[in-house]
Amino acid sequence: MRTTLTLEPDVARGLEEMRKQRGLTLKQAANEVLRKGLEAARRPVRRRKRFHTRTADHGRSLIGNLDNVAEALALAEGENFQ
Repeated sequence: MRTTLTLEPDVARGLEEMRKQRGLTLKQAANEVLRKGLEAARRPVRRRKRFHTRTADHGRSLIGNLDNVAEALALAEGENFQ
């Protein structure tokens, strides 16, 4: 099959380097790369096992509520914190 493709500059450089290193024609290099890419794209995506973090209750905070950062800094550094 004959077709025209417009390659991004980085892809063209990569194909040209591969072609020179392996002594291939541009057609051979492009077909090899496309075959490998298509093969990889057909493989099913392996789902990762879900990670669960266990919680632990350490009791109530001894220094008060830390939800408000400004309040926590004021408590730790005094009212004149910067």
